[in-house]
Amino acid sequence: MEEKYEKSIGDNDGPAHMHIDSELIKSAEFVQEEKPDRTSFSVKFFDKNGERILAAFFTKMYDESKSLISERKKVYDELNHKYSSKIQF
Repeated sequence: MEEKYEKSIGDNDGPAHMHIDSELIKSAEFVQEEKPDRTSFSVKFFDKNGERILAAFFTKMYDESKSLISERKKVYDELNHKYSSKIQF
């Protein structure tokens, strides 16, 4: 029987966590998508065929007046810079 390499993301005692077969992930990409009223920030994970298998979205990036919160954008930019825009596994 083939063993799966399932990883947990998040804390079992926290508000949420998930399991993913990490062997399926072959690449990841930091994505900024322009929407009509804002920009969406995410990291998307892809399989060997380039199909998205997981997306993690950075939330609460905007304040009540729909202005981008610079501290949150800075965290996204630092992660993007640290790991590169496109990552191959």
